Amino acid sequence: MSIYEGSGVALITPFLNGEVDYKALHELLEWQVSEGTDAIISTGTTGEAPALKDKEHIEVIRYTVEVIRKRIPVIAGVGSNYTAHGVELSKGAEEAGADALLHVTPYYNKTSRRGMFEHFQAMAEATSLPVMLYSVPGRTNMNIEPSFCDELMAKFKNIVAIKEASGNIAQVAEFGRRTGAGGLGLYSGNDDMIVPLLSVGGIGVVSVLANIAPRDTHDMVRKYLDGDEKGSAKIQLRAKPLIDALFCEVNPIPVKAALYMMGKCAYEYRLPLCPMEDANYARLEREMKAYGLI
Repeated sequence: MSIYEGSGVALITPFLNGEVDYKALHELLEWQVSEGTDAIISTGTTGEAPALKDKEHIEVIRYTVEVIRKRIPVIAGVGSNYTAHGVELSKGAEEAGADALLHVTPYYNKTSRRGMFEHFQAMAEATSLPVMLYSVPGRTNMNIEPSFCDELMAKFKNIVAIKEASGNIAQVAEFGRRTGAGGLGLYSGNDDMIVPLLSVGGIGVVSVLANIAPRDTHDMVRKYLDGDEKGSAKIQLRAKPLIDALFCEVNPIPVKAALYMMGKCAYEYRLPLCPMEDANYARLEREMKAYGLI
């Protein structure tokens, strides 16, 4: 089942003088819609969710929903490594008007297969909203295997999709093998693997790149789904050096710096995130210029 088809932007949360910058957020949201983005993923990793107080977290989701006005889906990142906290955030996001939820695996206090099952069970039962699971073992040291996903989907009908960011193309292909009519909605969680994932049955991406190149990211997915594989691959390959620069430091440090270069937000983070090293900033700036974004 698809929550959306195409490019979903893993949107940053802009800050100004230590507070959420709602003016900049409004402008970013309207720009994303005008550039063809197919969904907004709010308060995820790229949105610095761990650095948001719970009240701020829900308010950013609520504000995003109000600005978007049902033009495209809003998926709320509400994952937590404490299950009860994730349940609270899920209920808050549903009350705020989110269209779907994004739940990452537990992190740091990593659990067993049974523990992860019960964790996601609690999330699925907390609301009536569709749930996208998020597998990113590079950050959490926990992987969602295709067989585990099958077990969850067999029991919980609102678990419908996965953001796959393992970087393991064999696992991606196995997820793809299990997709189909009414099956798992498969989304790329890696901007450098969008076309490879689409080639095995994916239907979209949750993208960092879309923060700064929303039209190209949308077109990359749309072209592939419409049968223009070569046109899609051309965009993927052209964007590869920029994507590499966007991940030369931990996300979302570089993408926020890139948006600052574009004049779309302040160059501000919440610790433990901090500004880029000078050499990496210069590299990113070069790639931004080469791509024509600044």
